[in-house]
Amino acid sequence: MAEGFDKARGTAVLLLTLVLEEHRQMAEISGEDGPLADLEPAERARAQRLALSVLRHMGRADALLKPLLRKPPPPAVLNVLRLATVEMMEDGAAAYGAVNAAVANLRRGQKTRHMAGLANAVLRKVAETAPEDWAALPPQRMPGWLRGRLESSYGRAVVTAMEAAHARGAPLDLTPRDGDGAALAATVGGALLPTGSVRLTGPVQVSALPGYGEGAWWVQDAAAALPAKLLNARPGERVLDLCAAPGGKTMQMAAAGATVTALDISAQRLARLEENLARTELEAKIVVADALEWQPDAPFDAVLLDAPCSATGTIRRHPDLPFTRTGKDIKPLFALQAQMIDRAVALLKPGGRLVFCTCSLLPEEGEDQLAAALGRHPGLRVEKPAAPWIEAGWREARGGLRLRPDMWSDRGGLDGFYMAALHKAA
Repeated sequence: MAEGFDKARGTAVLLLTLVLEEHRQMAEISGEDGPLADLEPAERARAQRLALSVLRHMGRADALLKPLLRKPPPPAVLNVLRLATVEMMEDGAAAYGAVNAAVANLRRGQKTRHMAGLANAVLRKVAETAPEDWAALPPQRMPGWLRGRLESSYGRAVVTAMEAAHARGAPLDLTPRDGDGAALAATVGGALLPTGSVRLTGPVQVSALPGYGEGAWWVQDAAAALPAKLLNARPGERVLDLCAAPGGKTMQMAAAGATVTALDISAQRLARLEENLARTELEAKIVVADALEWQPDAPFDAVLLDAPCSATGTIRRHPDLPFTRTGKDIKPLFALQAQMIDRAVALLKPGGRLVFCTCSLLPEEGEDQLAAALGRHPGLRVEKPAAPWIEAGWREARGGLRLRPDMWSDRGGLDGFYMAALHKAA
């Protein structure tokens, strides 16, 4: 092993290569059989954090590096340079340690050792960049297939604001089991958000927070907690959570006193829900099945459908997504979402309530789906909610709510979401 080699940094470079060159998602390569398997928990978390930071700021790093390179180096070398650049300019790492680690990383590989000297020279010049010059560089741009769609819907200024929000990353949000966000905020030292979630900033070890062992709360982005609030499940109601994993919405509805059936096609993802239910001492019926084929004994009072989607609303949390998906990949999801809505309506009793939502920024997966569903189902109507936590800027013309990552910029942002409350005629 080369002198000075940092295993977490080396693994971060490998993760970057798998995402950028093989278009594999971080969730897929972060499993027990992936590159992180041999690292201790702390180093595993560090390697992931480093790779995600590079993905958030790669555009800025490339803008600094390009004038210093006569020609693009091989991807593995370029990723080493990107990592050191982001560490120094964004994460505040000491130039000495970041440069030496990059050189050691390159010296370790037979095909890259001859570029160690070049990396040393280039990164020392990068280290001379003034912080204000780094901050002035534009944020990482979304890929063309996504940026074009969003610009046509929201305009260039809003899309640029979204990209700035993606670069800032995402804080940690908690949902209190008892609904008392103020008490939870005081207990964990967080900030109470207007919607009732509690937000923590900075590095946090989740399992060490007060109330974790007692199941007093669970991790859930503030935007992801809103569809269940919109549904407003009531004690004793039979409620179906379609596509339930990882289970935050199931736990919200169970905590409200509803009799919840949590359905998902993935047994592995539902296992995580079962663990959380056990920790929070909440109950729900778990069903592993294809929602399009499953048949219950009786229709439900209410259905929450968090439909499979592009997940483009979660880029600030998952910056690998723009590099692992294409416009062609997501088109089949549009038809699936329509099928899922039709199935949800069929599983709903007359007079019942449906909330449809997606963690997507694309109107094709939100506003357009709602309009098409209303056309297919004359008995459906949109309910325009009047809850005090709904902000005027979230409402869209058809009656749904549209959230974007650039909203709440003074509070740390939100995941992008679309959600609509519907009523089935009696």
